Amino acid sequence: MRQSDAGGSRGGESGGGVAKRPKAEDGDEDGLDSRDRVEDIAKFPYVEFTGQDSITCPTCQGTGCIPTEQVNELVALIPYSDQRLRPQRTKLYVLLSVLLCLLVSGLVVFFLFPHSVLVDDDGIKVVQVWFDKKNSVVILAITATLRIKNSNFYSVTVTSLTSQVQYMNTVVGTQQISSVSSIQPLSDKLVNFTVKAELGGPFSYLYFFCTFPKVKVHNIVIFMRTSVKLSYIGHATQSSLERYHYVDCSTNSTAAPDARPRRSLAPQDAAEATMEP
Repeated sequence: MRQSDAGGSRGGESGGGVAKRPKAEDGDEDGLDSRDRVEDIAKFPYVEFTGQDSITCPTCQGTGCIPTEQVNELVALIPYSDQRLRPQRTKLYVLLSVLLCLLVSGLVVFFLFPHSVLVDDDGIKVVQVWFDKKNSVVILAITATLRIKNSNFYSVTVTSLTSQVQYMNTVVGTQQISSVSSIQPLSDKLVNFTVKAELGGPFSYLYFFCTFPKVKVHNIVIFMRTSVKLSYIGHATQSSLERYHYVDCSTNSTAAPDARPRRSLAPQDAAEATMEP
């Protein structure tokens, strides 16, 4: 009886041990199966299944990864609703930039756009007279003045000045001057020039007219045509003047200076002035 019990107990133990082994083997088989599944899944690439409401990622083209050398080159996708894409006061900055550009452009055009340069005849200032008794010729040295007004914000250069004197539609004298002067911005300047005229040949009768002592007034009429060439900021222009002048051919003469404006008189002073003889 004892042997059978012992044998039974041993058999039970051995039977119990045999019963436990299949459980361990099943666990090992499950682990192997799971590992095989992971390895099998790893063999397949990442695939993105897009639906009707989505599109394939343009960065990775649906692969789920990007090349290492393009990490610093590719740009991340940012939603349109992201606040970083909506900086504050953008419209204000753009408007101010446009206004500033327009203001600067307007100022540049205003200051650099060529304005008018006025050339006016200020009259004849000095006339010097010589007589060639042998050839019956009257020689005149006429000094005239031009007033040039510069309305630009930069200087203007008078590159040349040409003047011609005519008597009875005949040229009797010419003068040409180069590199005359420079006119400062927003200012005017007087430019003097001298033209020498010889009245002889067909006009020899003027010698007797200008030297005849019984004639009190020895004025003759001459025609002067003056041309002025101006240059500023690569722009060249020309201005011409034509005018008749009376000239005393009997002796040297000088034009009287411009009269200064008189001070207005008070009523009492005016009354006293009218009472004076």
